[in-house]
Amino acid sequence: MARMTAARAAVEILKLEGVDAAFGVPGAAINPFYAALKAAGGIRHTLARHVEGASHMAEGYTRARAGNIGVCVGTSGPAGTDMITGLYSATGDSIPILCVTGQAPTAVIHKEDFQAVDIAAIAGPVTKAATTVLEAAQVPGVFQQAFHLMRSGRPGPVLIDLPVDVQQTEIEFDPETYQPLPVYRPAASRAQIEKAVAMLCAAQRPLIVAGGGVINADASELLVEFAELTGVPVVPTLMAWGAVADDHPLNAGMVGLQTSHRYGNATFLESDFVLGIGNRWANRHTGRLDVYTRGRTFVHVDIEPTQIGRIFPPDYGIASDAGIALELFVAVAREVKARGELPDRSRWAESARGRRATMQRRTHFDHVPMKPQRVYEEMNRAFGPETRYVSTIGLSQIAGAQLLHVHRPRHWINCGQAGPLGWTVPAALGVATAEPDAQVVALSGDYDFQFMIEELAVGAQHRIPYVHVLVNNAYLGLIRQAQIGLGIDFQVNLEFENTNSPELGVYGVDHVKVAEGLGCKAIRVTEPGELGAAFERARELAAEYRVPVVVEAILERVTDIAMSTTADISAVVEFEELATEPGHAPTAVIPLV
Repeated sequence: MARMTAARAAVEILKLEGVDAAFGVPGAAINPFYAALKAAGGIRHTLARHVEGASHMAEGYTRARAGNIGVCVGTSGPAGTDMITGLYSATGDSIPILCVTGQAPTAVIHKEDFQAVDIAAIAGPVTKAATTVLEAAQVPGVFQQAFHLMRSGRPGPVLIDLPVDVQQTEIEFDPETYQPLPVYRPAASRAQIEKAVAMLCAAQRPLIVAGGGVINADASELLVEFAELTGVPVVPTLMAWGAVADDHPLNAGMVGLQTSHRYGNATFLESDFVLGIGNRWANRHTGRLDVYTRGRTFVHVDIEPTQIGRIFPPDYGIASDAGIALELFVAVAREVKARGELPDRSRWAESARGRRATMQRRTHFDHVPMKPQRVYEEMNRAFGPETRYVSTIGLSQIAGAQLLHVHRPRHWINCGQAGPLGWTVPAALGVATAEPDAQVVALSGDYDFQFMIEELAVGAQHRIPYVHVLVNNAYLGLIRQAQIGLGIDFQVNLEFENTNSPELGVYGVDHVKVAEGLGCKAIRVTEPGELGAAFERARELAAEYRVPVVVEAILERVTDIAMSTTADISAVVEFEELATEPGHAPTAVIPLV
C-alpha cells in the first residue's frame, strides 16, 4: 500500500473521478491541498479574484459538457461562506459541483480559531451533503461518496471540509485499485411508459414539456426522436432551451410569465395533455396553477421521486432518469407506430407552427439610444448556431430568452433558480475553460456585470477569451419594472455623471475603462447600425489577444419587456409594439406572415 497525505489522496481521487480543472483561492488552511495539487499534477487550476466567482466558474464548467464536475477550492471561512451562493445556484438547477474547503485544526475548531466556521452546517441546506472530515483515514471514502452522491439521482453539489491537520496526516491509499462507486439513477418500468404513451395517444392536442433533466441526462437526441415519432410539439423550459433546436418544426416555443414566446403560451393554452420530462414546474414557467392546469391532463417524469406532486398533483407520475425514460418512450412509440396506432398529429403541429409565424415580437427599431430588442436581433445575425450563450437574470436575460435563437443542448447556459447577480462573468469563464474552442457569448445588464466585474482579470491572466455583450441602461431594469405595481421607482436608478468620463452623460460607470484596466478589450456602441461590426470586431480581438472582449450597447434608459403582471400566462402584457410585417422581426426563425 502507498502512504501519502490525506490531501494527496483527495487529489488523486479527483483525477480518478475525471476531474481535470479546478477553480479557487488558496489560503493558509487549504494550502496543504494546494501543495498536493501542485505535486500531483494533472489538474489545471484557475485562480479566481473572488471565491464566489470560483464557485460560479465551477458551475459553468459543469454545465458546459455532459459528465463534467466542476471543483471550487478555498478556506472554510470566509471562502466557504462566499461559495454558498454558488452551492445554492447549483442545487437549485441540479448541477453537480464539488466544493473543497480548508478548515482550522481539529483541536481548535470549537475555540473560535481564526477563520474557523461550521461551514458544513452552513452549507447543509444547499448541498446534497456537507461534511467536515475529522479523521484522515476517512478522506478517501468521503471523496468517493461525494462523487457517488453528485452523480446519483437528482444531481447536485457536495461540500467537503478538511481541517488543515487532517490534510497533512499520512494515510494508506492505493490509487491503482481505486474504483468509483456505481451511480444510481431511478428507472421507469416498461409498464409505466406504456401507460403514459396510451394517455398521450388518447389526447387530442398533446405537448411535451422538456426540462433541464433532459440536458443533465444528455438525452436531447432521444427527446427529438420521440417527438418526431409521435408528431407531438415540444415546449423546452428555460433550462432545456436548445434540447430541441429553435428551427425544428416541432419546437412550439417557451412558456411562462417572462422567458416565454407569445406563440409558446398560446399553443400551451390550446393543449389538452402535457407530458413533462425532467422538469420541475418552476413558478416562472407555470405562473398561476389554476390557469396552467385547467383543462389539461398531466404526466410527470422526474428523477427525484419527491418532486412529483410537489407543485401540483399530476394525473400520473413516474420516478425516472429522463434519459432512461426517453429510451423506453422511443421504443414503445416505435412499436405503437408499427401497429398503426399512433394518432396523426400533423394538424395540431401545423397549428403550432402557424402561431410561430404570426405571433412575433418586434426587434427592428432604429432608435438612438437603442432599444434592447435591436441588440438581440443583431446578435442573431452575428452569432450562429454553434454559439454558447451564458446569462443569469434581469431584463437582459428575459429579453434575450424571448428573442435569441438556440439550436443545440448546453448552448444556453443559464442560472435558472437562484439567479444571482454577478454570475455571468465567472460562469462564462468556466464555460470557456471547459470548451476552449467554442464561441462563448455572455449577456449581462450593467448591474449584473458590475457585481463580479473583477473576474474579467481572471480571463486576462489565464487567457480565456469570450465575448461579453453588455446592455447598459444605468438602471436595475427588472426591479424597476417590478416596482410599477407598487407605484414606486425607488433605489433602482444607477445614473450619475462620471467626472472622469463626461462623454457618457448620465450612464455613470465607464465599463470600457474598467474592462481595459483589468486587461481585457472593450468596445462601446451607441448606434444600432454599428452593432454588427462591433460583434465581428469583438470576435477578432478575442481570437487575437485571447482575453474577454466586452461589447457595451448604450440603451434607452427605460424599456418595459413583455411579461405577466398577474402571474397569469394567458395575460402577458406586451409593452412594446408587436411585429406586423416581416421587416419588424427580420431574424425570426419563421418569417412573419
